[in-house]
Amino acid sequence: MGPEFLLTAFVICLTPGIGVIYTLGTALGGGVRAGVWAAVGCTLATVVHLGVAALGLAAILHSSALLFQALKFAGVAYLLWMAWGVLRETGALSIRAAEAQPAGRLVWRGIVLNILNPKLPLFFLAFLPQFLSPEAALAEVAELGLAFSAVTFATFVLYAALAASGRHLILGSERAMAWMRRAFAASFAGLGLKLALERA
Repeated sequence: MGPEFLLTAFVICLTPGIGVIYTLGTALGGGVRAGVWAAVGCTLATVVHLGVAALGLAAILHSSALLFQALKFAGVAYLLWMAWGVLRETGALSIRAAEAQPAGRLVWRGIVLNILNPKLPLFFLAFLPQFLSPEAALAEVAELGLAFSAVTFATFVLYAALAASGRHLILGSERAMAWMRRAFAASFAGLGLKLALERA
């Protein structure tokens, strides 16, 4: 495993997606601790997807249009539900909800959000082989997978820390909060639409 893999993984994790948006929103609503638990959930989902790719199940998912579509639309429905929850102030940007939610619930929501993205195991199936030796064994795949998961967690914690550092300024303004809710709701809805248009 070379530095080019870690750098590429870091750039990929920096790209705003479902996990990043969820972590940012949770950290804004509940502080850095809540954001870290959100990052834990997103990272655990990444580990599951990496395991799926490593075991070759992603190829099965890719070849089964029905399975892919079922998982895809479950993910779309969940993202739209998250968008609606944010607009109603019951989602990740609700201060009272975020501070009252136990760690397990924050972790579980992060897992579900990312598990219901059928493109992730397909992405790893295409991404990992670029950094594997020709005679790669399962141990090498596991090493790269764990390294990617570690980079994912570290990057999401960084996002959580940045969001939490400015949360009091944002939360002190009703106007800023209204715009943030709209922005996060639009982001979740946009990701849902993007996922709905994806093809296996």
